[in-house]
Amino acid sequence: MLFKRIKELREDNDKSQKELATMLNVSQGNYSFIENGVANLKAEDLKKLAIFYNVSSDYILELTNTPERK
Repeated sequence: MLFKRIKELREDNDKSQKELATMLNVSQGNYSFIENGVANLKAEDLKKLAIFYNVSSDYILELTNTPERK
């Protein structure tokens, strides 16, 4: 699931929800909703996450299991 992958990336990079919320310019509660699948992830936020984690957006969207960006 998309939201599972976002959480895994955050945890694998030892980041808090608060840190990611700040980076995306949303509240920690809103970020939690995104990570738990309650709120939708905006395209611009998907792009920010892909750049931040240095992975492809396809990886975050679970269209591939290869995280490398092309």
